Amino acid sequence: MKKLILGLLFFLSVGTTSAQTNIQNSGWFALFNSTKFNEKWGLAFDAQFRSSDNWEYVRNVLIRPGITYYINDKNNITAGYLYTTTDTRLIGTTNTILTENRIWEQYIFTHKLKSSFVSHRARLEQRFIEQTNGDEIFAQRFRYFVRLLQPLQGKVESFSNGAFVALQDEVFLNIQNKELLNNSLFDQNRLYLAVGYRFSKQMDLEVGYLNQYTNGVARNTSNRVVQLALYTRF
Repeated sequence: MKKLILGLLFFLSVGTTSAQTNIQNSGWFALFNSTKFNEKWGLAFDAQFRSSDNWEYVRNVLIRPGITYYINDKNNITAGYLYTTTDTRLIGTTNTILTENRIWEQYIFTHKLKSSFVSHRARLEQRFIEQTNGDEIFAQRFRYFVRLLQPLQGKVESFSNGAFVALQDEVFLNIQNKELLNNSLFDQNRLYLAVGYRFSKQMDLEVGYLNQYTNGVARNTSNRVVQLALYTRF
């Protein structure tokens, strides 16, 4: 299983370098929170701030709340809403802020793989995307995410404190109205490697490198991202 997952990550990372690409550099800050109200219900929330190329200004702001139902310790489902803005400013022109609203549903499965903790996430998004002419288009997108977290102190049954490394990959697929976007099933891929520290069962802090490869209409983009992420659990 581990070889299969690592092989998939390698295949995706190699595949994203085969086409001519536009290189960008940016920084992302992310806050991820999960709060359990009781044994079965909880709140999922994340907020993200992403810079433009070369850290010039904040290009994207994302706010994403959701309600989670915990099937058991390893499985949960969530439904929620996302509001995001994109600053499309160009030098010498008036700033233009475009918005996108999404409804989303996801399923998460977690398990141990030898000494690693593994998370799988499947997410479906219904996207309402504002265009520069003021119109709005609708599209649906599917996302699959896998993350391996390896404590640096070795094999442990439960991990509540200490340093770790994390490897993750997420692939995005346009499954409805792709002709309104990039006219391709493949939308983007995000490959990420990070180091972090778990202060307690309630909080992790990590920093890492993320490559966001986006399939464009005329030209693809490889966005080289430094990400700082804070995870909280209550």
